[in-house]
Amino acid sequence: MDDLAAQLADRRAQGLYRQRQIITGAHGVRVQMGQQSLLSFCSNDYLGLASEPRIVNAFCVAATRYGVGSGASHLITGHNHAHHALEEELAEFVGAPRVLLFSTGYMANLGVVTALAKRHGTVFEDKLNHASLIDAARLSNANVQRYPHADVDRLTALVTASDGDKLITTDAVFSMDGDLAPLEDLAALAAQHQAWLLVDDAHGLGVLGPEGRGSLADCGIAIKPPTILMGTLGKAFGVFGAFVAGSHELIETLIQQARTYIYTTALPPAVAEAARASLKIVQTEIWRRQHLFALVEHFVDGARNLGLRLADSQTPIQPVIFGDAKRALAASEYLRDQGILVTAIRPPTVPRDTARLRITFSAAHEIAHVDRLLDALSRLPVTP
Repeated sequence: MDDLAAQLADRRAQGLYRQRQIITGAHGVRVQMGQQSLLSFCSNDYLGLASEPRIVNAFCVAATRYGVGSGASHLITGHNHAHHALEEELAEFVGAPRVLLFSTGYMANLGVVTALAKRHGTVFEDKLNHASLIDAARLSNANVQRYPHADVDRLTALVTASDGDKLITTDAVFSMDGDLAPLEDLAALAAQHQAWLLVDDAHGLGVLGPEGRGSLADCGIAIKPPTILMGTLGKAFGVFGAFVAGSHELIETLIQQARTYIYTTALPPAVAEAARASLKIVQTEIWRRQHLFALVEHFVDGARNLGLRLADSQTPIQPVIFGDAKRALAASEYLRDQGILVTAIRPPTVPRDTARLRITFSAAHEIAHVDRLLDALSRLPVTP
């Protein structure tokens, strides 16, 4: 206990202590914390669908019909018609032969990697991959090699020198920097060396590509061997859950071998029905993505005029880099005093000396909201 207390005290001293924020009420661009109403710029609700009335209604109707729990895992009695219909609709949406639902993106990545990575094979990881991909590789029996961020030349050298089965894993949109993986080069490399390529498109699905079909569609890459897509439903779709898209043989293999699919309770069918309603909106309401990227462009122009240090991102994830964790935290606290919620992201979530304000945008924001944020940033008592 003394050791734990000392470690916690050390975290506080370094400005790395994490605390949960308690929000009351529905999620939106405005959130309520205690007595304070805050303009939020730190959610993944990119299309503003988390509180969309049509999706809420679909959930409520389905909950009345199916109840609020699925009752079992998919392979016992938990696989409902709603799940199956969503899988079929998602497969058509992303252009894949099959889709398999998972409870979370974390579980999906763990399921794919541990099912495919062989004892004498190798998993290749971008150093800035999401924690779920990093943990999945660690939990597999394979060798693990990490390559410098988006460094295709270094990855090529590693893959060429490796024997046995090979699995390359990457974020499509990197969640802390908002930049894009070199997917065309990675797909070509995987095909050349008969390696699997697992693409985590949690932050691209619904946002990028025609009809929001994601980063692979944006690059014109088909979801067929060796490419596997992991997408989530809790960000741009505003609901919950995740899926893996790929060939018929891949999906059947995951049903047989992915422990995070086999040994967990299925999503409530009402959640699946809400996701089906969301999918229709994502496909048809193009204005949401158009407005979202107009907001991003407006912010980037304004932030550059202020001399703020931004990452190389053209996505709704726009980090303002401070470097020092305590300065990033002070900036976040100042913005909150101004009625604006932006979380400070600090190591170990991001590399050392890259602490930041991670600003994210939603189609529910307005230009006036962005101007208010820029005005507050112009008056920060600490400089990036």
